[in-house]
Amino acid sequence: MDISEPEIQREDILVLSDKDFCPQHVCLVTGAAGGIGRAVAIAAAVNNLLVVGLDIDQAEGERTCELVSRLGGRMTFIKTDLTSDNDIEQAVSESAKLGCIKYLANIAGIQHVAPLENFPMGKYDLMQKIMLRAPFYLSKLTIPYMKQSESGTGAIGNMSSVHGHICTLNKSVYNITKFGLRALTQSIAAEGSGKIRSFSVSTGYVKTGLVLKQIPDQAEQRGMTPEEVVQNVMMGKSRNKEMMTPIEVANLFLFGFSCFAKYLVGGDLLFDGGMLLTY
Repeated sequence: MDISEPEIQREDILVLSDKDFCPQHVCLVTGAAGGIGRAVAIAAAVNNLLVVGLDIDQAEGERTCELVSRLGGRMTFIKTDLTSDNDIEQAVSESAKLGCIKYLANIAGIQHVAPLENFPMGKYDLMQKIMLRAPFYLSKLTIPYMKQSESGTGAIGNMSSVHGHICTLNKSVYNITKFGLRALTQSIAAEGSGKIRSFSVSTGYVKTGLVLKQIPDQAEQRGMTPEEVVQNVMMGKSRNKEMMTPIEVANLFLFGFSCFAKYLVGGDLLFDGGMLLTY
């Protein structure tokens, strides 16, 4: 089974007609140096938004800018350590100078696979900071700019997971953060009065580096081969046996940001190939 990350082509991208998808409007994307974050940055730029990508990986962030440019979009990259309040504050401040902040995509995430009794607390703290605290703080800082926009509207999309619905073996902290992102999503929506919308996206396994990196650990802990992990663990419960691609996930974010999703207020877009709700 091929789980290499596919190259994004323009024809893969959902392009929507929305008057708010314009170069004067800024879309912040975390985790923009690769995987789903890179795909969201590319999709948003192709949809005529001014993208500001945030990530700690300067080289790969600039690579995303190159890919955006090739497809005719506009993107600025700001190297940002999401565990640093100062970095986050500066990133938002600099983004606001470029245009009107209307959209925020909280994508960045990391994974650590270990039984709870062996889980290192340093890794726990790091995952909490990147995957829950940073989305909260970025939302806190960007919502005032959204409210100050001409229409007073904006949207925040959070990358959850099937692990925001169920808990799986040896992923306790990942499970906690993904459940937490769904709670953050609903909290933002509750306070947004229908004008500041928030939504989450929950998928199964996606062809990203994050997936590739966890396969050897899963194989060792379960006493399986890497191929058995992919086929029997990752895709075993899915009715669709093909992993999603990053751009397919990115398209969900662009739909969620668009005028076509005005009733998506605190909801979760569950695109899991039938992992959870079919028996």
